[in-house]
Amino acid sequence: MQKSVSASEKRAQPMAPEKAKAEAVAKARSVAPDLTARIGSTPATKFRGDPDIFGRLVEDHDRHRALLAMMEETEGKSPDRVRLFDELVHELKAHAAAEEQALWSSVLRNPATTDFARHAVAEHKEIDDLLADLAARDMASPGWIHRFAALREEYLHHIREEEQEQFVAAEKALSPADLRHMRTVFNRRKKEEKAAVEVEKKIRLKA
Repeated sequence: MQKSVSASEKRAQPMAPEKAKAEAVAKARSVAPDLTARIGSTPATKFRGDPDIFGRLVEDHDRHRALLAMMEETEGKSPDRVRLFDELVHELKAHAAAEEQALWSSVLRNPATTDFARHAVAEHKEIDDLLADLAARDMASPGWIHRFAALREEYLHHIREEEQEQFVAAEKALSPADLRHMRTVFNRRKKEEKAAVEVEKKIRLKA
C-alpha cells in the first residue's frame, strides 16, 4: 500500500538556489510591493534550495534579508516602515522559536555540537532584545534608523554564521530522516508562533 504524502512534504523538493532565493524575496516584497529589496549577493551556503530543515531555514533567512533591505528604504513613521517592522518582528521571533524547537533542542544533546547550538540560541536572545528596544522607541526619531542598522548588522552576522558554520556542523550529527522530520516540525511550530507573537517593547539600557 502506498503511503500518502502530505502537502507540505510534496512541496519540500530540491530547488535551484537562485529560484529559492527569488521566491523568498518575493514573499518579503508582498508586504510592501512598491519597495525594492536590494539584498545583493549573499554569503555562500550549500543549503539554499535543499528540501530539508537547513534549506527551509535559509529560505527564511533570505526573506529576512529582503525585509531588512526594504526597511532601509523607508522614512519616518511611514505606513511601509510600520508594516515592515511589524512583519520583521513576527518573522524573526517565530523563526527563532521554531528553529530552537525543531533543530537546536536536538543538537544541544550532542556533545560535539552543543557549543554551536548554545551560541545560536544566545544570539536569538540578543536579537530579541534589539527588536524590543526598537519597538519601544519612536521610529520617526533620528536615532531610530541607526539602532535599526545595528540590529541589521547583528542579524546578518548571525545568519551568516548559521549558514556557513553552525548548520554545517549540525548536519554531520543528523540523519536524512532527522532533517526531513525537523523541517515538518519547524513549519508547524513557526505557523503557531507567528500567530501568537506579541511585540514586546523594552528600552535596552546597555550600549
